[in-house]
Amino acid sequence: MKARMAVITLALAAAGGWAAPAAAHCDTLDGPVVAAARSALASGQVERALIWVQKGDERTIRDAFAKTKAARATGGTVANNADMAFYATLVRVHRKGEGAPFTGLKPAGEIAPPIRAADHALESGNIAEVEAPLAASVHAGLAQRLDAVTSRRGFDPANVDAGRAYVGGYVDYVHYVERLYDIAGSRADAATHKGAPEHRPAHAH
Repeated sequence: MKARMAVITLALAAAGGWAAPAAAHCDTLDGPVVAAARSALASGQVERALIWVQKGDERTIRDAFAKTKAARATGGTVANNADMAFYATLVRVHRKGEGAPFTGLKPAGEIAPPIRAADHALESGNIAEVEAPLAASVHAGLAQRLDAVTSRRGFDPANVDAGRAYVGGYVDYVHYVERLYDIAGSRADAATHKGAPEHRPAHAH
């Protein structure tokens, strides 16, 4: 039940307007993809990085990993530059697998609060720290759209422009609710499937 609720609330967040901040999650220097790249270099195990890319992209990462290891032997600035290049390559290839563009690595500290909370919940097992901000965001989105509709409901039937404004608000409100249910339902059902899901072009992390 907790796992199902986690997926539902995360889906609600995506529909509630947090999709854009989430898109920068894997771009950041303190995000999970760069963390995997660091771990791979520190351990010498490229497999720790490969889990973030599709099978068809493994060769690209293996080649970049080998070049980085060779450059690291030089030390100093050369090694640091090589590490950064490997981070960028892994993030770029990961995002390509998601059908998302890569515009460069972002500084640490730019992970959106709800996504950071989601990562922390994975470590603590406490879903409450994710649910609270998600519920607040969804509530705000619903309230804003409902107010927009109710404030226009008493329009003069002879005023076509006012009527269209009401209809526009109504459509936005209903579609928002519909997206919440559709996204939450489809992602919650997917969470019940065993094994890792295939990479598909979708919203980036």
